[in-house]
This record gives sequence, structure tokens and C-alpha cells, in this order.
Amino acid sequence: MKVLLAAVVLPLTFAGAGAAAYYPSTVKTTTVTVRAKDFSFVLSRRSVPHGRITFVIRNVGHTPHDFAIAGHTSSHVQPGKSTRLTVTLKRGRYPYKCTVDSHAKLGMKGVLQVT
Repeated sequence: MKVLLAAVVLPLTFAGAGAAAYYPSTVKTTTVTVRAKDFSFVLSRRSVPHGRITFVIRNVGHTPHDFAIAGHTSSHVQPGKSTRLTVTLKRGRYPYKCTVDSHAKLGMKGVLQVT
């Protein structure tokens, strides 16, 4: 009985160890806080390391805004509310903007440096 139990437990133990190598439990994510005002963005960081980046967008203005970068756009954020947008970026310079109406032309745009 003990031999049979070991035969079942050992393969499961090694399978779990192998799975951890392929699916790491912690992926480093950089967080950038974005304050959307009428009509500008204030980012907590202007430069971030490449990889997974979560933008926490908080609308402190009086009109709805969104945040677009590298082909990804957050949901519209109502005044006083917030949302998140997570993207994976390679090294480079990435323009960002608000896609609502003419907000980008009014100043809601910039460039994020990814190192």
C-alpha cells in the first residue's frame, strides 16, 4: 500500500515542479498612475522598464476621458472614477493620448519611454 501511494504522489510532485517552471506565479508588473485632467495627463513615471505595465487611470477632471497607448485603449472613465489598463511593451518610445473627441489636440497626449 505504501509503495502504491508513493508511486502516485511522486509523479504529481514532479509535475507540480515542472509546471512552476513554465508558469511562474509572479510576473513583474510596473504600475503607472495616470491622472486625467481637463485637458492633460499627469503620469507618475515618464520612463518604465520594458515588460508588463499596468496604468491606473484616475479621472480628476469634469468630463469623461480614456487612455490609449500602443494600440490599446482603456474604457471611458467618468469624472471621479478610475480604471486599469495593462499592456506589455518592448523597449522604445510610445505615444499616448485621450481618444475622446478632440481631447488629444487640447493637450491630452504625451510619450512614454520604455527602457
